[in-house]
Amino acid sequence: MSDFNKQKIVASVPQRGFFGHPKGLFTLFFTEFWERFSYYGMRAILVYYMYYEVSKGGLGLDEPTALAIMSIYGSLVYMSGIIGGWLADRIFGTSKAVFYGGILIMLGHIVLAIPGSLAMFFTSMVLIVIGTGLLKPNVSSVVGDIYSEGDHRRDAGFSIFYMGINLGGFLAPLIVGEVGMKHDFHLGFAIAAVGMFVGLLVFLFTKKKNLGLAGTYVANPLSPAEKKKVYSIIGIGLVVIAILVAITIPMGILTFDSFITLIGILGIGIPTAYFIVMYRSPKTTAVERSRIIAYIPLFIASVMFWAIQEQGSTILANYADKRTQLEFAGFEISPALFQSLNPMFIIILAPVFAWVWVKLGDRQPSVPKKFSLGLLFAGISFLVILLPAYFGGTDSLVNPLWLVLSYFIVVLGELCLSPVGLSATTKLAPAAFSAQTMSLWFLSNAAAQAINAQIVKFYTPETEMMYFGIIGGASIVLSIILFALSPKIQSFMKGVR
Repeated sequence: MSDFNKQKIVASVPQRGFFGHPKGLFTLFFTEFWERFSYYGMRAILVYYMYYEVSKGGLGLDEPTALAIMSIYGSLVYMSGIIGGWLADRIFGTSKAVFYGGILIMLGHIVLAIPGSLAMFFTSMVLIVIGTGLLKPNVSSVVGDIYSEGDHRRDAGFSIFYMGINLGGFLAPLIVGEVGMKHDFHLGFAIAAVGMFVGLLVFLFTKKKNLGLAGTYVANPLSPAEKKKVYSIIGIGLVVIAILVAITIPMGILTFDSFITLIGILGIGIPTAYFIVMYRSPKTTAVERSRIIAYIPLFIASVMFWAIQEQGSTILANYADKRTQLEFAGFEISPALFQSLNPMFIIILAPVFAWVWVKLGDRQPSVPKKFSLGLLFAGISFLVILLPAYFGGTDSLVNPLWLVLSYFIVVLGELCLSPVGLSATTKLAPAAFSAQTMSLWFLSNAAAQAINAQIVKFYTPETEMMYFGIIGGASIVLSIILFALSPKIQSFMKGVR
């Protein structure tokens, strides 16, 4: 019996060991919890580390540059998921990808924890980008592996898994943010490194007992001849890239602005190429092609949603630092603490949404309709945050409750779209591209942040209302269009709900 068939048999057994779900969900829940603790802890203070003056322990970059770097970094983190998905599908499976990725992430945080130059900063970013690309899409794919195709617990399982992500995201800014902002940035980054180390230990010591064969199967392995060819291409490619960088930087061709443009092109071009390759592949069946067509409008909707949600760590982080009254009820609030709002609301509401979807059963809204609701709430969250400037102008500090309300509303949208999107991706994915399709899902976030890197420079106190109004309005319009098209999209999904 093949490993693939064994894995399918393991997945088909209705295990109940973690909140009524397979025991493997425990391992994946806590692995992702600690990975997100390290990532969101680092992210909570990263933008401030970049633009705070050197005398305050920062790098002293100007604010527009720091905000653009933050978006570029976020885009590359999710873009690298394509590499992680490909390596898992073709070379060593999703389980090993998760482990190797965690090691690189930990090393990246260790480099950040060492006071150094801008070169040290970019070195850490490269390690974290590659590591997250290996870990993040593949740990989600393993969640899908522990359920059989017809297991109705799958959506609820992803919601529980998603709650683990956000539990780590909630605690990290409270701990790492507090230490980093009030004491020392590098000590904060060191705490993030410890978090990833704990996550690696959890995965290493529980995976054999809880996951079994899940994640060990290589979906579409390279033949020995293909391996030799691929390794040669990778080696030559790395050398060519190194030469091009060495030549173009001194010539002034590869500048920060041109790099932003390049990432924008890649952010749109790579997912487009992936859709074409999967659709035209001889390994993709007619039913799978139909599902790929259905996935395209969901992908576009996801890009719009994440373009708003991910500005919580850029524009809204800057808004918290510069535009918000941080002395509230007798306490001095750290701007990094606002990064805990999104995951806190998800922790509170995710079980409610999971219960609602299970309770509704076949009567719940279709996947496209859930996505349209996500876009609607995202748009409203941006319209809410423009109201303080409308009522009080842009030269006075804003009550922090406006930010709290904006984060709350976008979370309602996130719970309609993100865990549902994760689950739908595992269902709609062609069999030969399972891990890579999960990487494609995360590419919607990469595309969104690549677009954000282009537009954050347009945000100023003077353009604040127009900035939030145009982006929020566009999301609401797209929500209405998607809702109208949802029956047609559903028909292309061929039975997947």
